[in-house]
Amino acid sequence: MAFLLRVELPDVPGSLGALATALGGAGADIEAIEIVERQSSGRVVDDVLLELPPRLMPDALITACHKLDGVRVHWISRYNAGANLSMDLEAVERFTADPENAIAELVNVIPATFRTDWAMALHKVDGQVAVMSKSSTAPKLVPDAEAWLSIRSAKILPEIDAWDSTVLAASPAKDRKGHRFVLVVGRHGGPEFLASEVARLGHMVSLAASVQTV
Repeated sequence: MAFLLRVELPDVPGSLGALATALGGAGADIEAIEIVERQSSGRVVDDVLLELPPRLMPDALITACHKLDGVRVHWISRYNAGANLSMDLEAVERFTADPENAIAELVNVIPATFRTDWAMALHKVDGQVAVMSKSSTAPKLVPDAEAWLSIRSAKILPEIDAWDSTVLAASPAKDRKGHRFVLVVGRHGGPEFLASEVARLGHMVSLAASVQTV
């Protein structure tokens, strides 16, 4: 059973090794580790993809982490079976390989690349908000979508009542013909989007917009 653990720890030699040892000692099999953010305070946030045996509860991993000095668990959740941590380069390769559908391809790869539950690209058609492209799990549009189209930079969006406990982030862009759109992503129940993730999202959306040929 796969789980994704987001954990914060001191950015010093030996910290990651100690974390891996603690998780392994608790019975977890580490599949991959990705650095999400290095902080100016001398700490680092990592995403750890784990495989747990059926008998092991994720609470045991949280306990093992908190026994280490300076380690804090942000979040742990089930992860899709067989999933892996996709690198930004793989996502870029997907949408640059199909310039006519670059934005749609980006929407397809965003959930795996950023560990979100869904993604959607929105624009205006005849003065009305419309969906350009969306992942299969994306929710229906809500009135709040009108305000999203007015944002000027990648940012965290306020949570909305219609999508209970979903954290949101978005990035606007213009395609090569000057058509404006916004890409919105959501995570059910967290974790909160970090500043580094929002910046990555902004870069990725801008690149896809510059590639889009139709």
